[in-house]
Amino acid sequence: MKTKLFTTLLACFIFTSAFSQSNLNDYKYVIVPKKFDFLKQENQYLLNSLTKFLFEKYGFSTLVEGGSYPDDFKQNRCLGLKSNVLKGSGMFKTKLTVELKDCNDQVVYTSQLGESRIKEYSKSYNEALRNAFKSFENVNYSYQPSNKNAITVAKTDTKTKNEVVQEIQKLKEEIQSLKNKKEEVIDVVETKTEVKAPVKISENKTEQKTVIEGVSNILYAQETPNGFQLVDSSPKVVYRINRTNLKDVFVVEGIDAIIYKKDNTWFLDHNYGATLTQEELNIKF
Repeated sequence: MKTKLFTTLLACFIFTSAFSQSNLNDYKYVIVPKKFDFLKQENQYLLNSLTKFLFEKYGFSTLVEGGSYPDDFKQNRCLGLKSNVLKGSGMFKTKLTVELKDCNDQVVYTSQLGESRIKEYSKSYNEALRNAFKSFENVNYSYQPSNKNAITVAKTDTKTKNEVVQEIQKLKEEIQSLKNKKEEVIDVVETKTEVKAPVKISENKTEQKTVIEGVSNILYAQETPNGFQLVDSSPKVVYRINRTNLKDVFVVEGIDAIIYKKDNTWFLDHNYGATLTQEELNIKF
């Protein structure tokens, strides 16, 4: 009976170790925080530095939270695991475990419980952490690129693009709504005068060429307190644009229009009365 129980436990241990190794091998980096929650100061008792050292001892590439990150990690945060050290309760023992979470905040690995009976904090934390890290002796970690993280990034990028498109559409609707309210307040003469403004521009051949052939005519962005002014090679100010809360989306001063970037191309969406037009621009920042 005892032999069967021992065999079962050994099989479970081997399976768990193999599963953990497979999971951990999918990740290229381990991010070490500057401070653990159960401590009052950054790197108190040198525990964070020791954590970084021990991960590297067992073959992991470590990054310090908030530090300088490599380009591949900047583009794909799912290449890294967030590490944490958790303190267990106990009056006469210091108890620590090491925990690793993925980019979706799911626990990927939890170490064994590391304990120490030393009364002095700096020494007891050191001993307990080293004992917890003994779990990694059987992991035999070696990074092996996986398609799993690449798929996560693709989904994230798609989600981000959809959110940007929705925000741009929402901004267009708000501009149209503001325009409609303005037309309800002003009289007929003022309304006609405002509608004629873009017509005059279209009659001027020089101005018409600047707008319609915006792709071939470069507009140079000069920074202003609220955004930029776009000038041609004359130099002449063609548009003044103000920043919004959205990245690469600007409101054009003086006309009912926005300028935004989509797929590395700048566009001008302009309301001429009830007609919405879209034009491509060549802007150099």
